[in-house]
Amino acid sequence: MKLQAALIQMKVVEGKDNNLRTADRMLGQAASQGARLLVLPEMFNVPYDNSFFPGYAEEYPGETTEFLKRKAIELDVYIAGGSIPEREGNSIYNTSYVFSPKGELIGKHRKAHLFDIDVKGGITFRESDVLSPGQESTLFNVDGLKVGLIICYDIRFPEFTRKLALEGAQAVLVPAAFNMITGPAHWHLSARARALDNQVYMLLCSQSRNSDSSYTAYGHSLAAGPWGDLISELETEEGILHVAIDTDRVDKIRNELPLLKHRREELY
Repeated sequence: MKLQAALIQMKVVEGKDNNLRTADRMLGQAASQGARLLVLPEMFNVPYDNSFFPGYAEEYPGETTEFLKRKAIELDVYIAGGSIPEREGNSIYNTSYVFSPKGELIGKHRKAHLFDIDVKGGITFRESDVLSPGQESTLFNVDGLKVGLIICYDIRFPEFTRKLALEGAQAVLVPAAFNMITGPAHWHLSARARALDNQVYMLLCSQSRNSDSSYTAYGHSLAAGPWGDLISELETEEGILHVAIDTDRVDKIRNELPLLKHRREELY
């Protein structure tokens, strides 16, 4: 089977309403161009900065999730809502919600690995100062396609994507916000490595680059294929990347080079 997905690389600014209007416009455009699965970037309704997360955080259901549900029904598509700050009790999570064309919540992923880094002379960021980690992996079904979902820093832990592949994932969505230090070094490499190791499609969806933001996203939303190939990518501006996910290609590669069957679990 083939399924058309669209990665929406949007500019994120201050003001939740501004970001929801941008998402509304670009979701409509992607759906009108034939996409069945629409993907938004990490923290698409809020500037990527710890100082903003508490003020923008929502309990479920909330303004942003109701917007995503409404758009999925209106456009008759599946929407993977990038991620937003989710509040539950005294905790805030970096959470992605997935809605079906009927408005059903079919997937929810809380970022499991928090982005705490200190690159001397580059960037220092500590998500754990504000956010709490999720405790589960996430897999859902889109018209018969098994789709995994991880968020940004989760991609750096090979075991996490491998778990999804072993559970049947044929494609993995990665809403993300790599920056101008880690992006040029690791963005393409991480996508192709996870795709190659697990023989899946990896779809990485970034915010567009906004040099006025305190945190500058790398952009370059892309799709890598199950052969480890780079299928297509955007540059740094706003845009929509359409990707055809072909499960026959996944099956063909897994049959010809059956690495998942050749694992020696007794050795590692």
